[in-house]
Amino acid sequence: MTSSDAPIDKVVPSSAPEPAPSRSDRPLRIVIGCDTFAPDINGAARFAERLAAGLVQRGHDVHVVAPNRKYRRAEPATEVIEGEPMTLHRLPSVRWAPHDWLRFVWPWRAKHYARKVMDRVQPDVVHIQSHIVIGRGLSRIAHERGIPVIATNHVMAENILDHTTMPKFIDNLVLKFAWADAKRTFELTRAITTPTRRAADFLERTVEVQGVIPISCGIDRTQYTPVLAPREKNRIIFVGRLTAEKQVEVILQAMTKLDPALETTFDVVGGGDQRKSLERLAADLGLAERVAFHGRTTDEELRALLSRASLFVIASIAELQSIATMEAMASALPIVAADAVALPHLVHEGENGYLFEPGNAAELAARLTDVLTAEPAEYERMQQASLDGVMVHDINRTLDTFEALYRDDPLPA
Repeated sequence: MTSSDAPIDKVVPSSAPEPAPSRSDRPLRIVIGCDTFAPDINGAARFAERLAAGLVQRGHDVHVVAPNRKYRRAEPATEVIEGEPMTLHRLPSVRWAPHDWLRFVWPWRAKHYARKVMDRVQPDVVHIQSHIVIGRGLSRIAHERGIPVIATNHVMAENILDHTTMPKFIDNLVLKFAWADAKRTFELTRAITTPTRRAADFLERTVEVQGVIPISCGIDRTQYTPVLAPREKNRIIFVGRLTAEKQVEVILQAMTKLDPALETTFDVVGGGDQRKSLERLAADLGLAERVAFHGRTTDEELRALLSRASLFVIASIAELQSIATMEAMASALPIVAADAVALPHLVHEGENGYLFEPGNAAELAARLTDVLTAEPAEYERMQQASLDGVMVHDINRTLDTFEALYRDDPLPA
């Protein structure tokens, strides 16, 4: 109860009135617009989920706008995401046929739905997670109404083109128009962010925008169980969507080049349209007994697999950050990664692991061998370097930075 609500006989006349919450302390009503969100499993969805949950924990009123799992608009409802209750506005969506789970809202309906959400929520700020459909509609309606917009980009060209069925020249035309439309969306925003400096440079070159702010997706390091010790068995692990840009086939090819005496096994965690073809490839390469495809797992199962692994390997050519790699670092794993896009931002050659030329299975096998045959002291040094390197990606630092952007305050140092 505030002093103005108190009964008259309990008010002390000489008392000063309670100060109103300062601009920097007042809880905000925030709309987060996502083209992919739970139950989808991918880096962009996971970031949005953790961001939303973290903001709820800090007392903000969070509304997430995302595709429904069917072509029917659901009434706004409370859903528990990452253990926190928030309001979900699920919009009618259709499945993108070439993809195993991706759904999208009809683009020409995006602004209509955005108006309905804005009318109902009256947010202080809108934070879009992509410029493609839902984010595009929200940004335009928010701009019309004078509501500040923050944009985070998780999009890479390879991720878009991988799931089309059109000829390459059509893909290129579509991509050209898509980035031109992205520029128009980004011009409506207060700030543009992306997970790493390399990803920011990519966006500035591709879309011809300036001042893109790198903000790590962040993880809660306390959720992982690092085991600082050599492993009794050589187990490598990959976590992520099984799609073409992840190049898991390169890892399988590298497995055939490892010394059999190492008795190395490979855990593949994640689902995707490439799973069946990768299972066939593993069998064709004689690896069926050494490769386990776990599919989608619970968080607890994933953390257990990470804790027992010897190292994490990722051959992807389209990572703007890679939450999976950060989770592996938080689990004290050395990393072997493709020298592509943002992965060198996480993997420092010879410190917490090694980089290899993208697509080069022989070089990958050599770098895997470097880790698997390292002396115990050297192996533990790489483990500690992963733990030290992931500290700057703490989720609380990420939340502090986005709160400052929402309030138009100076960014934390």
